[in-house]
Amino acid sequence: MRDIDVFIDTDEIAEFFYEELIRRGFIPAEEEVRELADITFDYLVKKEIIAEEWED
Repeated sequence: MRDIDVFIDTDEIAEFFYEELIRRGFIPAEEEVRELADITFDYLVKKEIIAEEWED
């Protein structure tokens, strides 16, 4: 299997969750949606689906 570079933006994840929750009849708070995005990112790192890299 080869490696590919993927950029995952937690703000984009948060926006996706927000829109999906609204579509499904929920009224999410912005902070809750951001926490969900962070949790999702942490999950992907923990499962080694992605590797976290810091920009200089």
